[in-house]
Amino acid sequence: MRIFSNEYFELVQENEKVFIRTFQKGFPLKDFDKIIRMVARFKLTNFSNLKNALQDETQTLMEIGIWLPPMEIDISKDKMKAYLVVHDSEILKNEKEFLKNLNDLLEKNKIVYGIKNIDISSIVPGKAILIAEGTEPVKGEDAKVTYLKLPERKPVIREDGRANYFDMNFIFEVNENDWLGEKIPAKPGITGKNIYGEEIPAPPGKDKPLKYDRHSAYEVEEDGKIVIRALNKGVVEEKQGLLYINNHLPIYGDVGLETGNINFDGSITVRGTIQRGFSLVATGDISIEGLEGVTGAKLIESRNGDIYIKGGIFGLGETKVIAGGNIYVKHVNEASLRAKKNIVIGLYSLNSHLQADSILLDEGKGKIIGGTAVAKNRIVTAISGNRFERRTELIVQTVNRQESYKIMQQKAALLKSMQEEILKLTEKIEKFSALKERMTPVQLKRVKELQEVLEDKKQQMMQVEHEIQELIESLKSTGTGEIIVKKEAHPGTFIQIGNKSSLLTHLTKGRFMLEKGELNV
Repeated sequence: MRIFSNEYFELVQENEKVFIRTFQKGFPLKDFDKIIRMVARFKLTNFSNLKNALQDETQTLMEIGIWLPPMEIDISKDKMKAYLVVHDSEILKNEKEFLKNLNDLLEKNKIVYGIKNIDISSIVPGKAILIAEGTEPVKGEDAKVTYLKLPERKPVIREDGRANYFDMNFIFEVNENDWLGEKIPAKPGITGKNIYGEEIPAPPGKDKPLKYDRHSAYEVEEDGKIVIRALNKGVVEEKQGLLYINNHLPIYGDVGLETGNINFDGSITVRGTIQRGFSLVATGDISIEGLEGVTGAKLIESRNGDIYIKGGIFGLGETKVIAGGNIYVKHVNEASLRAKKNIVIGLYSLNSHLQADSILLDEGKGKIIGGTAVAKNRIVTAISGNRFERRTELIVQTVNRQESYKIMQQKAALLKSMQEEILKLTEKIEKFSALKERMTPVQLKRVKELQEVLEDKKQQMMQVEHEIQELIESLKSTGTGEIIVKKEAHPGTFIQIGNKSSLLTHLTKGRFMLEKGELNV
């Protein structure tokens, strides 16, 4: 059937294919696009044949394209959408006939779901219109975990903006069975459906572990939630990303002749002081709340926690304070303080040795006079030294990044090994659980033991993950180091960052750091 002709050629349609026969050469190839637009159902598929045909006169039919149906449906690869394309506008003139043909086409393509009503007057020949759309699956809600909010360990800020180091939220005690946290389990998703009516599984919400010490808390299901409660009375602490209930020893007077030296597995609150020559060692937090502070104590050490001394320290050259976490104190006089994390001082440090990740004094009135302050990250104070040019050493020892990366790689390898071990244990327990009804008491006991081992392994893995995260955060926060003296850095102040140092000979202030490898003093 002839579908187009002029003095140069004719187009013929046979068996849904389009052919060209050339009468006269010379028809401009660029003008052929007008003919394509004119003959709506013609689709050019072989440009090379068309080009050759227009250059030579021939009576032979040469295939150049296909003859499109009056309308057709295109289906997306994901089977979620179908588009109707009308090629022949004539089919739109009879609405009843058009709708019948459309339904036949939908049936032929097996499209049964999400079919849309369309306004025939809005259809433009050659342009796709959405005719059917599936329903996407909806991912389930992730598990939601909430923990008991612990008081933030920082000085209370008065209305005038000044920090009150006499009043800090430090020891937080709970009773047996108290609420510590809860998890709303992840929810299943909502199933989707494609245009063929086939169901599409929805991914469930992501689970989240409850991070707590299995020896000091327990899980119980309540109202569809998994709740964690305290196994016993004690102090709530967070260590290595886990919630712990630590033993708590309250001492309502002083540590001295009546108590002797104390070494305790847990946290300690001392309402009085530590008398001269006596020692107090704990694995958890230590809070010394006497207003007179500490004078001449021998040793105050928290192996894993923080230390808070409300009234300050008069060390008499004898007192050592060591913390696995932070040290918070009003003032320090002739003492040695060492913290794995930060040392925070309210008023002053006089002739003392301070060593920590960061050493932070009050920016408005804090003073470091005499002694040595050694940090890995930063030192902040209002004043350093005094008008008598007392030698005061402020030193930032920059972090060995290469060594930190090496440790991180070792921990990552350990983590991978632990994950593989946990996977094997989980698979083993699942196999046994499938045979639970046929097990002997001895076998059931063995499964329970394996489950306990699995929980311990998971807890160890979470601790390693937390250690890796701490290393990452440490590397992020640690630059080349800085020393900030807000108001007065007196002559006699010795400033060192890395291997660069300078002894101040005039009064100054500012932010001291390495710039292009040199100290900006």
